Amino acid sequence: MIYKQFQDLSLSALGFGCMRLPTVDGNDANVDETEAARLIARAMEGGVNYYDTAWGYHAGNSETVLGRILKQYPRNSFYLADKFPGYDLSNMGKVEEIFDQQLKKCQVDCFDFYLFHNVCEMNIDTYLDPKNHIYESLMARKKAGQIRHLGFSAHGDLNTMKRFLEAYGKDMEFCQIQLNWLDWEFQSARAKVELLEEWSIPVWVMEPVRGGKLARLSEEYAARLRELRPDEGVPAWAFRFVQSVPSVTVTLSGMSTMEQVEDNLNTFAREKPLSEQEWRTLLSIADSMTGRTSVPCTACRYCTSHCPQGLDIPMLLELYNEHAFTGGGFIAPMRVGQLPEEKKPSACVGCRSCEAVCPQQIKISEALADFSAKLGL
Repeated sequence: MIYKQFQDLSLSALGFGCMRLPTVDGNDANVDETEAARLIARAMEGGVNYYDTAWGYHAGNSETVLGRILKQYPRNSFYLADKFPGYDLSNMGKVEEIFDQQLKKCQVDCFDFYLFHNVCEMNIDTYLDPKNHIYESLMARKKAGQIRHLGFSAHGDLNTMKRFLEAYGKDMEFCQIQLNWLDWEFQSARAKVELLEEWSIPVWVMEPVRGGKLARLSEEYAARLRELRPDEGVPAWAFRFVQSVPSVTVTLSGMSTMEQVEDNLNTFAREKPLSEQEWRTLLSIADSMTGRTSVPCTACRYCTSHCPQGLDIPMLLELYNEHAFTGGGFIAPMRVGQLPEEKKPSACVGCRSCEAVCPQQIKISEALADFSAKLGL
């Protein structure tokens, strides 16, 4: 197992994410605890010492199951991470109550790592509102020794991350972002890594294989990778990519089968970062994959000065690309949902003034109409 130094701790570079534990009959709320315990036992044996859960995983049962499983091991043999569920605005006034429940569910006296969960456009104002006392409460818990290290996870855009860091960055010890070779440019992961590096905040990786999408490539792309590393499986390339980003400390993987555990343990037995040629090849494949479903907006912003509605067209097209490529998902609906009605894609009047100045000749009005239809606006 590769280990990374974080302050005075030696953390396994592979972390066990507990959002995708094995289930019974495909029911996400019904965790197969026996099988989950078997997977975690193998992970422990293989050197994994970082375990990540959250209030909402497996309909609230991930914390409870993980608490029972980890209770079988010495407390100093693992590091446990949990999160305040700010993705649900109804939780914002319950930080004390929820934190106490989480300690009980996980059967611990403290969390080694604790995060503001899912900082995004939907909740940034609420997170920053001092009336909610979230920051003060978590800092008090840290002072009391119930949180060893405080950080945040982010699904929001770069500006949202900047706002959060400007308010609380001096006290953030780590940040968890969606980072993989497909999203390096597509979802601005590179810019987010660079922002965190400016703040000297180490990176925790979530979605390294983008929900499994990067573990199953078409034969066209898989063949290109085999030419470079004949003995490396497709999923390993995603992990080799994040191993090549210097500021990455922990990479989380949601493992639900023993095969996944074994594959990941094998990959993280040694570091094999990408060469420059391999890096370029992956990003070339990413461009090809996203280009097949995306409109080619370069964010030149010529369009915005010609829009009578004042729409942020590049931002809307970026979200349209994400939604189209993913085939749905929560990111685009979440971010569009926070816009005022007059700034949503449905506000486009189809005048085509923007299209007259678009260097890429994008049919913007048609894209926004399609986006509105996909979102049900």
